[in-house]
Amino acid sequence: MNQHTRLQQSPIPFIDVAAQRRRLGGAVDNAVARVLAHCQFVNGPEVHAFESELAAFCGARHAIGCASGTDALLLVLMAWEIRPGDAVICPSFTYHATAEMVALLGATPIIADVLPDTFNLDPASCERAVATAKRLGLKPRAVIPVDLFGLPANHGAIADIAEKHGLKILDDAAQGFGASYRGRKLGTFGAATATSFFPAKPLGCYGDGGAVLTDDDVLAARVKSIRLHGEGVDRSEAARIGITGRLDTIQAAILIEKLKIFPDEIAARDRIAARYSRALADVAIVPRVGNEFTSVWAQYTVKVKPDRRDVLAADLKAQGIPTAIYYTRPLHRQPAYRDFPIAEGGVPVSEQLSREVISLPMHAYLEPPVQDRIIGAVRSSLAH
Repeated sequence: MNQHTRLQQSPIPFIDVAAQRRRLGGAVDNAVARVLAHCQFVNGPEVHAFESELAAFCGARHAIGCASGTDALLLVLMAWEIRPGDAVICPSFTYHATAEMVALLGATPIIADVLPDTFNLDPASCERAVATAKRLGLKPRAVIPVDLFGLPANHGAIADIAEKHGLKILDDAAQGFGASYRGRKLGTFGAATATSFFPAKPLGCYGDGGAVLTDDDVLAARVKSIRLHGEGVDRSEAARIGITGRLDTIQAAILIEKLKIFPDEIAARDRIAARYSRALADVAIVPRVGNEFTSVWAQYTVKVKPDRRDVLAADLKAQGIPTAIYYTRPLHRQPAYRDFPIAEGGVPVSEQLSREVISLPMHAYLEPPVQDRIIGAVRSSLAH
C-alpha cells in the first residue's frame, strides 16, 4: 500500500491533540518534571506565573485560574451573590453549562435566541428576555453571552442592553478565548469573562482547567476567596461561603508551554478555516467572520439542509472522517432546562440551527492533504 492510499484510508482525528503534543516535544515533560521536583501541587509557582501570562496575553487586569470553565462561571455568579428571584439571560444555542450554574444557585435562566449567521446571542431576543423576566416578577441581574465556536458575540450591542437595564455581563469565552472583537481580545469585555482549558479547547490543558478574567479588583478578590473555601484574612477564616475550585499546578505548567505557541496556532486555525470556506461555499452555508471580529475556530461548523445532514455524517464516517453536531438539542429542549422561561418571541433560530449544523475536523495541525480529503468527501456527499 503506497503512502497516498494509506492517507485516503486512515481515520482522521476530529481534534488532533497528539499532533500538538509532538510539536511541544520535551517542553511539557520538563514543565511537569519541575512541578514533580518542587512538589507544590496546589497553588504552586506555575499557577501564579500562568495567571500573569494569561492576563498579559488578553489585556485583562486579573486572571484567576480555577478548576474548570464551569467553575469559572460559578465563581463569578457566587461573587455577585446571584440568588433565587434573580434572572440571568442565557442563549439557547449553547452547551448547557452556560445556564447550569445559574440554576444551581437557585436563580432563573431566561432563555434567549441566537442569530442565524453567527450562532451567538441575538441582542433583540436578549432585550425581550429582560422583559420576560420582569413580567414574571424576577429581577434581571446578568447576561451570559457565549462566544460560540470561537467567534465573539456582539459585545457592543450586548453592552448597550446591559447598561440600559443595569445588567452585569459575564462573557462565556470557553470556546472563544484568543479571539478578538473590535481589536480587543476576549477577556476584556463585560464585568468578567469565564474560559475553559478543557483539552479540546483551542487553549487546552491535559485535564480540566479554567480561568476568570476581570479588570475589577473587588471582584477578583472575591473570586480568589471563593475559589479557596471562602478564605478571609488567612486560611483559618471563612469570610464567605466558597468552594474548592483551584487550578492544579501541573495543569498550569502545561498551559504555560501551550500559551507560548497559542498565537501561531490561532493563525493556523484561521488559514485552515479560510481554506474550508473557499472550497465549500458553493455546497454548504459556511461560517463568516465580520470585519469587527476574529475567530479562534474552536469548531468549523457549516449549515446544510436538514434532510442531508445525517447522510453527510454517514458518508464521511464511512470514509474515516468524523463529524460532530453542536447542538442537537438547544438548551430549552434539554430535560433539565425545558421548564425555564423563554424570551418573548421564542427561539426559532436555535430550533432551526439544531437541525442544520454539522462540524468538521478542525485543529491547528490539519495538513492540506488531509483537509483535501475531507473537502472532497463533503463535496461528493452534498452533490448527490
